[in-house]
Amino acid sequence: MITAKRTRRLFWQLYPTYLLIAVVSVICVSWYAADALRRFYLDQTIIDLKARAHLFEKYIEPYLSPLKGAVIDSNCKKVGRLTDTRITIILPGGQVAGDTDETPGNMENHGRRPEVVQAIKNGLGSSIRFSRTLRLNMMYVAIPFKRDGNLLAVIRTALPVSFIDEALKRVRMKIALGGLLGALLTAVASLFASRYLSRPIEAIKKGAEHFARGELEYRLPFFKTEELSSLATSLNQMAGQLEEKIETIVYQRSELEAVLSSMVEGVIAIDPDERVINLNAAAGSMFNGSVADFNGRLIQEVIRNADLQQFVRKALSGASHTEADIILHKNNPRIISASSSLLQNAAGAQRGILVVLHDVTRLRKLEDMRRDFVANVSHEIKTPLTAIKGFVETLMHGAVDNPEESERFLGIIAKHVDRLNSIVDDLLSLSRIEQEGEEKAIRFETVGLSRVIRNAIQVCQKKAEEKNISVELNCDTALTVHIDPALFEQAAINLIDNAVKYSPEGSTVTVSGSEAENFEIAIHFKDHGIGIPRQYLDRVFERFYRVDQARSRSMGGTGLGLAIVKHIVQALGGRITVESRPGAGSMFSIFLPRK
Repeated sequence: MITAKRTRRLFWQLYPTYLLIAVVSVICVSWYAADALRRFYLDQTIIDLKARAHLFEKYIEPYLSPLKGAVIDSNCKKVGRLTDTRITIILPGGQVAGDTDETPGNMENHGRRPEVVQAIKNGLGSSIRFSRTLRLNMMYVAIPFKRDGNLLAVIRTALPVSFIDEALKRVRMKIALGGLLGALLTAVASLFASRYLSRPIEAIKKGAEHFARGELEYRLPFFKTEELSSLATSLNQMAGQLEEKIETIVYQRSELEAVLSSMVEGVIAIDPDERVINLNAAAGSMFNGSVADFNGRLIQEVIRNADLQQFVRKALSGASHTEADIILHKNNPRIISASSSLLQNAAGAQRGILVVLHDVTRLRKLEDMRRDFVANVSHEIKTPLTAIKGFVETLMHGAVDNPEESERFLGIIAKHVDRLNSIVDDLLSLSRIEQEGEEKAIRFETVGLSRVIRNAIQVCQKKAEEKNISVELNCDTALTVHIDPALFEQAAINLIDNAVKYSPEGSTVTVSGSEAENFEIAIHFKDHGIGIPRQYLDRVFERFYRVDQARSRSMGGTGLGLAIVKHIVQALGGRITVESRPGAGSMFSIFLPRK
């Protein structure tokens, strides 16, 4: 069984705290005061010993070079006893040349004494150690004695510091007694203060808990104490303002996320270090990743595209607006139009750039198709016009007087006029189908599929009989489709006519209709003709596109039949596919939605 932690009233939390603070404060102040006093005494002693060492310099200066150890030792003992100071003269090699309390010859090398090492290195050395000679705690101060930059000796002075410790003991005792009395007075005052503050503070605590849980509509009561009342008022105002700001931020964030997520264009915010600040779902899908995969990472890590990286560097270099087309090669090649603008904060400082990405693959493809269409139309119309003009000029220059030649030329002219007329008719048909599809003017009705296909076969029957080609229909008479019968019949005629045109004599063209998966109806047009190479399959539905230009023209094709079929199928809400191999024939399949 889980038991809740035992809680205490605010009073019993405040009062021990105040008491602990008072006791700790007294202890800290006492310790600090005692330590400061001791440090003061020690610092004064160091200054005094340093001064004594400098005063002693004149007593040894004449006897250092050449060295007169006996005189130096005698002066150390004489001056040291007069000043109650232990004086030691240490040569550069560490040997003791003189000492107040000891014979130099009996003393060990002093070169590694800490105060001596510090003096040689820093110009002044000090330490506090226990003297085994005097059996006392001593403070040592050492200074170097130099002449012309050369060290001649180290002068060390020392005094016992035990009397300082005795004085500090008395001071610490007085400080402790005063601190204890202050702690008792503080404890009594804390008792009354804790009782006075506990109730309103408890109420404020409960209010703060409400605010912490997000209950910003909660309001604190007013108190008699001016400070607590002002605090409660400020907290209530803060809660109200926070509630308003949070609602505003949540609303704005929801709006921004909704706008970004609903955008077709990709949006990426990049900081000056080329790290992704944020991006929308459209940008993530363009680069096959989620938003979490990109945020906070370098653009070079998450998007391996040299064109985009170069674009980002150029945009960050200071250009206010940059545009470029970027080709993405992953999966299917796509063309992305990228534009950038500077990203600034509220103060106007630049925080990076904002890159907007728009997939223009289809637009660029349409532009290419438009250019090809214009070129093809010009070529298809110019060819018969050139022939017509040539034969007309021939007739004008005297050929009209020859009846046989005139009749042959006029027949050729009529043939080219018919070809021009076919091209214009097919272009008008395409335009009408596109316009009806856009204006939703197509008249849908539910009809039997076999009846519509049979009508199309009858239209093409004469041409098929001329090549001894049989057209077979395999379709359930009960199968119905929701289409515009006239439009679909035109598409079927074009596909059957195309199959007959490119099939060898004595072959068979098969048309079949059946129910397919995904709630679709499939109509297949299969022939055994010359077939289409694989690399041309994606373009056979483009206007004026021919796999074999010369062969198509010789057979009377305008290059628009399959384009008309594609647009009819799309207008009917379906799709068309083609399967073919050279020498093995082709199969065009129309898939219509089942209503």
